Amino acid sequence: MAETEKAGYTWHKVFETEEEAKEQVPQRKMKLLVLEGRSICFAHTFAGFFALDDACPHMGYSLSRGTTNYLNEVICPWHSYRFSLSDGRECEYRAKKAVLHPVDVRADGVFIGIERTQAPA
Repeated sequence: MAETEKAGYTWHKVFETEEEAKEQVPQRKMKLLVLEGRSICFAHTFAGFFALDDACPHMGYSLSRGTTNYLNEVICPWHSYRFSLSDGRECEYRAKKAVLHPVDVRADGVFIGIERTQAPA
C-alpha cells in the first residue's frame, strides 16, 4: 500500500480505484485492513466509504465483524453498540467515541489517512 503525506496525516493507498473498493467491499459491508500496525475497519455505506479503528470503544471487539445500518452507523456484533460513521459517537452515549480516519477517493485510488503523532520532546 502506497503512502503519501498531507495535512497532518500519512495517507495510505488501500485500493487502486474506486471500482476496486466497491468490488472488494460491497455496499453495507466492511473489511478489516491493517495500516501502520493498526487494525482499521473500512466500511462502505449508501453515504460512501468510511474508516475507523477496528476495536469497539466499548469492549474492544472487532467492528469489521459487525454490520452497518440505514442510519450510517456501524453495529458492534458483541453488544450491538452503534457508532456513527459521521462523528464516531455511540448512539446512546454509553461508550467513548470511535476513532475515525478520513477516506479520500482520488483519480489514482482510495486512500485512508492516519494521523501522524508527534514525537515527545
